[in-house]
Amino acid sequence: MTRALLIVDVQNDFTEGGALGVDGGDAVAAGITRHLADHGADYALVIASRDWHDADGDNGGHFAPDAPDFVDTWPVHCVAGTAGAEYDPGLDTSAVTHHVRKGQGKPAYSLFEGTADAGGTVAELLAQNGIEAVDVVGIATDYCVRASALDAIALGQHVRVLTSLVAGVAAESSERALAELAHAGAELV
Repeated sequence: MTRALLIVDVQNDFTEGGALGVDGGDAVAAGITRHLADHGADYALVIASRDWHDADGDNGGHFAPDAPDFVDTWPVHCVAGTAGAEYDPGLDTSAVTHHVRKGQGKPAYSLFEGTADAGGTVAELLAQNGIEAVDVVGIATDYCVRASALDAIALGQHVRVLTSLVAGVAAESSERALAELAHAGAELV
């Protein structure tokens, strides 16, 4: 099976010290870097996504800086061109074949909602390159990793979630997300 690695939102604003930092985010960045050093040749494509929100406005209701509910609305994060939107420094992106930006004025959780820097969607990239299976890693297990893996399953991909290379917002919601993904057909590795 031709396989791709999907790296979801390993960005400064989602790792320790960021606007929405999760515990273990820096460790996930370093772990993905080690994984790529050891297993990079296993992947025909390595696709990395970043939240890339507009500086002006509420990004389609995604930002609620004064009263976020932390379910559908959030504090300001990953604003295009800021340090918070950049990849975590522990993530070596030299093996990334395609960079994807998502959000851009609207809420977006799945990396499949983004656009590659060179144009096109992730679904198009996978189809054009004969990808049949994806490994999913990144942040946050209970939000963007979950949404990305579910979209990959819906596209007919064989999905593995590498559980040592994800970090979530909360333990309980992350456990629920992993259970949902397993029930939907993802392999938890």
